Amino acid sequence: MNKLNLEVKRGQIFGMLGPNGSGKTTTLGMLMGVVNPTAGDFTWFGEPPTHDTRKKIGAVLEHPIFYPYLTGQKNLELNAMIKRCSDKRIPDVLELVELTDRRNDRYRTYSLGMKQRLAIASALLNDPEILILDEPTNGLDPNGIIETRELLKKLNKEHGTTVLVSSHILNEVERMATHVGIIHKGVMLFQGTLTDLHHLKKEQACLEIETSDNAKAAALLQELFPVQQKTDKILLPAQSQEITASINRMLLQKDIDVYSLHQQQNDLEQLFIDITSNHK
Repeated sequence: MNKLNLEVKRGQIFGMLGPNGSGKTTTLGMLMGVVNPTAGDFTWFGEPPTHDTRKKIGAVLEHPIFYPYLTGQKNLELNAMIKRCSDKRIPDVLELVELTDRRNDRYRTYSLGMKQRLAIASALLNDPEILILDEPTNGLDPNGIIETRELLKKLNKEHGTTVLVSSHILNEVERMATHVGIIHKGVMLFQGTLTDLHHLKKEQACLEIETSDNAKAAALLQELFPVQQKTDKILLPAQSQEITASINRMLLQKDIDVYSLHQQQNDLEQLFIDITSNHK
């Protein structure tokens, strides 16, 4: 990690985005005390990390140890004993993750989505203030992804649980998070609200034009706008509808046929590529 600065506030769903190998798991490991940082420090709830502060945290960094021949209920009882916390919350957490009806079924009969929900139930046994999840939708089918996403939103909205989740799936984070951090090669390149990210996305939108003579059109347009000319298109910064219409009229008046003229919005995938490609 390289002087990474991360701030997660109470009540947020913070999505840490980055490709595999970017440092997400290492960062979460340091926060949970399973990886020793070589420099720097951090605090939990405004104080240095201690055994007592970690009691306020629930985490699923790797697949927890569940026994396939035991039921969901028995596995949670065993996890509660290992964590030295009361098993009185087991009915509540099973209800939260919607596994009450399957509590007496053996773990090996669970789907991948159910196994992930049981892992989250285990992390909730100590009634944590913050829940940390490393790539929680990895390997899940679409139904499992939706179930996990909706569960995290429910925990945040209805129970006030702060959530810190890492992922490389941009559209999943967009559908779930309130705040986002983009990490690449151990460096935090962006940190802000989802709205901030969408503003950045909008700023990087462009007007894409294809004409019968792109070279001539680019020469005319560069007197008015910053222009990028590619093989088969011209790119300008995004413009209003009125200015877009005037560009169309101007090109036609210069005997340049306009084949295509439209606003090209950067999706989050492209935005992520743009941000990370600027940091080699």
